[in-house]
Amino acid sequence: MAFRIAVSGIRAATADLDATGNNIANANTTGFKSSRAQFSDLFAASSLGSNQNAIGQGVQIAAVSQQFNQGNVAFTDNSLDLAINGEGFFALEDTAGSRLYSRAGTFGVDKNGFVVNATGHRLLAFGATAGVISGALGALQFSSANIPPQASSSVQVGINLDAGAAVPAVAFDPANPNSFNNSVSTTVFDSLGQEHLATLFYRKTGANAWATHLRVDGDNAQTAAVQNLTFSNAGALTAGSPTTHGAFTPTTGAAAFTLNFDYTGSTQFGAEFGINTLVQDGFTTGRLSGIDIDEGGIVLARFTNGQATAQGQVVLANFSNPQGLQALGDSAWAETGGSGAALVGAPGTASLGVLQAGALEESNVDLAEQLVNMIVAQRNFQANAQMIRAEDEVTQTIINIR
Repeated sequence: MAFRIAVSGIRAATADLDATGNNIANANTTGFKSSRAQFSDLFAASSLGSNQNAIGQGVQIAAVSQQFNQGNVAFTDNSLDLAINGEGFFALEDTAGSRLYSRAGTFGVDKNGFVVNATGHRLLAFGATAGVISGALGALQFSSANIPPQASSSVQVGINLDAGAAVPAVAFDPANPNSFNNSVSTTVFDSLGQEHLATLFYRKTGANAWATHLRVDGDNAQTAAVQNLTFSNAGALTAGSPTTHGAFTPTTGAAAFTLNFDYTGSTQFGAEFGINTLVQDGFTTGRLSGIDIDEGGIVLARFTNGQATAQGQVVLANFSNPQGLQALGDSAWAETGGSGAALVGAPGTASLGVLQAGALEESNVDLAEQLVNMIVAQRNFQANAQMIRAEDEVTQTIINIR
């Protein structure tokens, strides 16, 4: 019997060494979780119970459990590298549509625009429609198409007009600076994304009264309508906002558009002319220039025209019993009955951790601890081997009795 007990001990020590060796081999594997061999004793017992003087039958492997404690977070230069700080797993799908889960966040973009890991598994995210997260779960995909332009329609203008300015003595003429008091220009866009220069001229017409003239791309008769601004004796705007001039028809073939000027907050004080706000809502076409992902998983695409829009929201999944997950290799796991169903949600909600973009979670293997475990398992192996030698010598002595 001692031979069988010692052999079971050797098997257990070998399994312990295998688990330790696997941990050490993956000390630099992104998202790797160390494993630990767990053992239980063997004991022979009858249906009526065991004899109080009975001796155990050896040892067996009870389980090889993975340790899902947090690994260190290392920063990288890739904005699509993602690390989870807290609980949860990235939700992935393979080409057959099967769900996988991983803590390894090394991602890139394939030829079709899908965000994938090194093995081609696609990252899952809540989709976005017109920049609004829709809640539909699917593979995260970036579009390489240019975003369409938006024609300008509104301009926010915040200015101070000099209350002490004199009324010009000559009729308004945009070519004559003596016919107006001040001017300001901004770039606006038509429906094709073509730029146009819009210039506003301000001409004092009397006490607390000003006329505004608009010219787009020079002297255009269609924008010649005059609008008036009126201020109180305290310098506050009382009439003339919003101001709408005549429609402008571009020569580019774009649709005619009208500009509305909102002068909310503008003043007429006894100070020099000043521009505090000048913002218009149009933009030209743009192509994708970069991707940002915040800690809540929102994927924001930046374009060359200065616009940004949400492309989706990376999701995380958690399980009631992560120890019940089935290891698949490639730092991936699959859901089982023992793990419970995947609980999918946005990062930072419920029990889910948050994301760190431009970073990776390192292996949680503690090399110092593993080297100590290796020595202990080695000594255990040697002790069981020595037990076989001792039993062999005892047996040989018995055989040699005459």
